[in-house]
Amino acid sequence: MASLFLRKNERVILIKCILCAWEAKTLAAVKERKYYQCPRCSAVFLDPANYLSSIKEKERYEEHNNDVEDPAYQDFVAPVVSEVRDKFGQQHQGLDFGAGTGPVITKLLREKGYRVALYDPFFWDNPEVLKGTYDFIVCCEVIEHFHSPLKEFGRLNSLLRPGGMLFCMTDLYCESMDFQRWYYKDDSTHVFFYHPRTLEWLKGKIGFSSLEIKGRLIMLGASLLEK
Repeated sequence: MASLFLRKNERVILIKCILCAWEAKTLAAVKERKYYQCPRCSAVFLDPANYLSSIKEKERYEEHNNDVEDPAYQDFVAPVVSEVRDKFGQQHQGLDFGAGTGPVITKLLREKGYRVALYDPFFWDNPEVLKGTYDFIVCCEVIEHFHSPLKEFGRLNSLLRPGGMLFCMTDLYCESMDFQRWYYKDDSTHVFFYHPRTLEWLKGKIGFSSLEIKGRLIMLGASLLEK
């Protein structure tokens, strides 16, 4: 993944962006964790050498207090639920991708009569779900965990029906932020961070028809044409 060169007695690490494969540049070192930023797509990512093992990653997720009855948790996901209800009806089929230990969005939508399937590689590992297609997909606090973001967004796009929509929630990075103090990087399972330009690059590369960003909420529209 990385290659080592000597330049004027310095050790210079060159590493490719895990999204677009462009040569990335060192952004920060926090404790023993190294972060890079891509000058082409503006993505920020953790050095893959610093990834947790799958066992440690699952243990970290199990520490999350995701109580679906918690009003604060329900308020947190309310923007996603509201947008889904505004754009889709009960006749549409949805997928909660990366649902985690407490699939609160699914709970809230099902209470309103929506049909939502669950998938999570650790907690709802049902490959049959990924053989279908959906009118909408929700990914709440999921995409920052992607080890292979291009592959995962390609899969999500392939699961959307024509005119469907992908709803994501994550914290976006921008240059005005102090990365060293940014709380979002402190979760050891957060390995990939998106800049608005990263999302524009993904839109074009994957072939999404639209992109809308509302704070932490990201909406990507599928093509109206059959795939």
